[in-house]
Amino acid sequence: MLSETADGLYCAAGDFFIDPWQPVARALITHAHGDHARPGSRAYLCTPGTAALLRRRLGADTSTEAVAYGTRLRLGDVTVSFHPAGHVLGSAQIRIEADDGVWVVSGDYKRAADPTCAPFEPVPCDTFITESTFGLPIYRWDETPVIMRDILAWWEANREGGRASVIFCYTLGKAQRLLAELAKITAQPVYVHGMMLGMIEAYREAGVPLPDVKQVIESKGRSRASFAGELVLAPLSARGTPWMRRLGTISDAFASGLMRVRGVRRQRAYDRGFVISDHADWPALLQTIAETGARRVLATHGHAEPLARHLRDHGLESGIIRTAWEGEPSGD
Repeated sequence: MLSETADGLYCAAGDFFIDPWQPVARALITHAHGDHARPGSRAYLCTPGTAALLRRRLGADTSTEAVAYGTRLRLGDVTVSFHPAGHVLGSAQIRIEADDGVWVVSGDYKRAADPTCAPFEPVPCDTFITESTFGLPIYRWDETPVIMRDILAWWEANREGGRASVIFCYTLGKAQRLLAELAKITAQPVYVHGMMLGMIEAYREAGVPLPDVKQVIESKGRSRASFAGELVLAPLSARGTPWMRRLGTISDAFASGLMRVRGVRRQRAYDRGFVISDHADWPALLQTIAETGARRVLATHGHAEPLARHLRDHGLESGIIRTAWEGEPSGD
């Protein structure tokens, strides 16, 4: 039903691509991250949440058609529908039904609770295309409240030491999740890099409650603002830039599933690593695959080959789909 092409995953029976790598006539989009939603396509079909984020990312004139979760839409000789993936706002699995069976393309997904997006829903299918960003047994996540308490304790220790606490994280998804989780356990204000503001506002416009934030701006006049004791969220691109100097003495951290591997944290020279990911960990990948009831599983993104090998060793038909984004997990 789906085939690999130079432009990405293509459904000939419906004449559309899913998360194409190059501009195409019709793109069905699982979510708004840049490795899944590229600019230049003539038309984008996605959920309302993803449509709002795409217009922020790609421009207000981007041609989007929004379809609610669960709505069945006929495209050519197939019926498609979008189902919650639990990854970020608007993220979806795409179900494709034809006479010869049902395929589900997961996009990126997680099973952990997230107050900023709809929770993942298993979708029964014959063929399941699963992400495998963290498809190795070493990747296992702790409960979110445990991680948030660790962040709060680290922040407090830095406050007592006169340092600013800087957490580097993704502008779309991770930043909003951290803000929502922090609001559950503290009333202290959080500062953000200016690049965070657009997506924070997009989440608010979509009805996601988020706490107020303060933007880190350059001081005017002679006095210089002090950020000692404050918590600052910043994109990875800000690390090592002149913008960091205005924060004074800092302790920095990275919020990512990659921080499960100590060597990665040491290599990247962060003071702390907080293991909080918007992707499924190893147990969640296996749980999800079992819940779909799929007879065939194709793994893509990240550690696809080890996951596929594990599934074959346990008697399941499995293979991999290569993408334009091979290699080390991106850090979400």
